[in-house]
Amino acid sequence: MAAGVLDAATRERLVLFARDLKRGTAGADEEQFRLLTGFNDIFAAIAIGLLLVAVAGVAAQASQLVAALAIAGASWALAEFFTRQRRMALPSILLLLSFVGGTLAATLIALSGAAIISPGRVDTLVLVAACLAAVGAAALHWRRFRVPITIAAGAAAASLAIVGTAGGVIGPAFGLVGVDVTPALFLICGMGVFTLAMWYDSRDPARVTRRSDVAFWLHLLAAPMLVHPLFTGTGLASSSSAFGATITVVAFGLITLVALAIDRRALIVSALGYAIFAVQALVGQGGQNAPVSSNGLLIIGLALVFLSAAWRPSRALLLRRLPQGWRASLPHAVV
Repeated sequence: MAAGVLDAATRERLVLFARDLKRGTAGADEEQFRLLTGFNDIFAAIAIGLLLVAVAGVAAQASQLVAALAIAGASWALAEFFTRQRRMALPSILLLLSFVGGTLAATLIALSGAAIISPGRVDTLVLVAACLAAVGAAALHWRRFRVPITIAAGAAAASLAIVGTAGGVIGPAFGLVGVDVTPALFLICGMGVFTLAMWYDSRDPARVTRRSDVAFWLHLLAAPMLVHPLFTGTGLASSSSAFGATITVVAFGLITLVALAIDRRALIVSALGYAIFAVQALVGQGGQNAPVSSNGLLIIGLALVFLSAAWRPSRALLLRRLPQGWRASLPHAVV
């Protein structure tokens, strides 16, 4: 470093890589991502949260719109230091979410009193406009700070805008009033988010760049968008039906296989809540029968513990059964 060959950031990455390689943990198979760079991340995140709450409280004395704009402005200003200069992971995530959320809230408040087209469509169009503003905010934040979760935040806002536009504007125009197309729309958006995540993964198969972290958050977003339509569409959300529970468990099993193939545990974690609910519906009625309820959790727990312990051999076994063309575009199995 003294000779100018390596800068401080490169030296730190090289030291961490050498340490992990010595421990046998380096490589794409571990699905590493940065959430904390140290306890100072937690300390700074708490301080930032308190400051943003205080800013919102003071600005709210003028109006709610001023409060929302103040949160967005303060979040951007703080990101200039904590994200752009210090590269602190957890504070950067918090500031990104507060900036996008503040922009969305400010747009909602500013447009909520406007009469657009017809009274029946005002709420939908305002929500769509707010989501599009959030997408724009995420794009600006990404251009400036490059926080990996930003793409997922923008994708979530874009998905809400698509669902709102198709369900509240296009649907009635085609005579689909009374038809709940929301689950299907979320399923389509989920497939789009998953495709985007796979595109980022394909650009970094070794998982050594920021693209891998971007893909991680996109996979985390895609899983519930893929499973939730099945959860609601089969009636499992309103009643513990055996049919709905079976469909959800099968969907979770397929997601598990996909997660193994593409080496993304985030998919499983993101859809885990639905699987637990479905298994509980199959083996017992939650709190009405505590031993049976525990049996449901035991099934899920054993499966996940086995999978976490045998992830590499399980994935190697699955990849050997996939077509050669598919295997070539996936991360290599590490046994």
